[in-house]
Amino acid sequence: MNNNLSHQKQDRRSFLRKAGASVALGSLGVLSFPYTKLSARSFDESKLGVALVGLGYYAKHKLAVGLEVTEFCQLKGIVTGTPSKIPDWKSKYNLEDKNIYNYQNFDSIADNPDIDIVYVVLPNSMHADFVIRAAQAGKHVICEKPFDINAKRSAEAVEACAKAGKLLQIGYRCQYDPNHQEIMRIGREKELGALKEIRSSHSFFGVHGDNWRYTDRSLAGGGPLMDVGVYSINAARYSTGLEPVAVWAKTYNTYPNRMDGMEETIVFTLEFPDGTLANCSSSYAARANFLHISAEKGNYGLEPCFGYSGATGYKGEDKIDLPIHNQQAAQMDAFARNILDGTPVIASGEDGLKDMIVIDALYKSAKKGGKRIAIG
Repeated sequence: MNNNLSHQKQDRRSFLRKAGASVALGSLGVLSFPYTKLSARSFDESKLGVALVGLGYYAKHKLAVGLEVTEFCQLKGIVTGTPSKIPDWKSKYNLEDKNIYNYQNFDSIADNPDIDIVYVVLPNSMHADFVIRAAQAGKHVICEKPFDINAKRSAEAVEACAKAGKLLQIGYRCQYDPNHQEIMRIGREKELGALKEIRSSHSFFGVHGDNWRYTDRSLAGGGPLMDVGVYSINAARYSTGLEPVAVWAKTYNTYPNRMDGMEETIVFTLEFPDGTLANCSSSYAARANFLHISAEKGNYGLEPCFGYSGATGYKGEDKIDLPIHNQQAAQMDAFARNILDGTPVIASGEDGLKDMIVIDALYKSAKKGGKRIAIG
């Protein structure tokens, strides 16, 4: 990068730090201001530039929408393998031609000072590759969950970001939701005493879908555990503040000739070092969306829990229903502030790697008929 470009970036970061000085960050990374839709979509030099890699449903209907209301970052680039999508995105978000890439010329993004953050929103098996390429191109990275299709590839991506000196966040939007953060606080402060059991499920009826998640094992890496079951794993971990020491799992398929050898349903248990058990399930042939926690002095939890529109729950007889905001916007703005302020990332690459280690162990247990598999 030449000196002029370097000074431009430093000036932009100084502006953002001043602009954000009055905005308080919660201890777990949630920004305190409300998210309201902004009318202007013109290029804003004062905001960190985000490039979305992959323009599927989530990128189009959730991330791009979230970027319309972010305070510290803005959609400034796209990367797609489908040229027919470009005109609509270019027009809607006022994107410059020089900020539009395909998968082949993606590495040249290294020369583009408009792009500070690359958000990887591709099929699971492509995640680590593009995280590594983005870090090597000198960009900070957000990677959609699951991190990849196994812990080995995920670890390589974590290492690549560390080597490049770039921050990495996994798209665990729930960790930036105030209702989930209240669940974290209750558990970690032992407000209701020691935890005893966690029950969680994230399931929906999708077994007959034609998306790659249901039809292509090489892209998905697994069934609902990879897609939505990872939310229950992550929730069990952040509810306790501990890491599992062992797991059990069994998988089931009731629809023949579906799922390309992947599980249709998985039931699993995580064992934590303090004796807490998390009994969970995930399925493409069921409907569930909850996190229930039993402690010595009472119960608490969230239902619905993992949806895009937020979560509501309870603590004993009291309702947990903190203000709902745009989860994607909060997540991306928190990451922008991590970059600007030099603060640790909440849903870090290491956090995502820990979930992948658990997932690897769960699939190993399932292959062995539900045998207990120790972790660590």
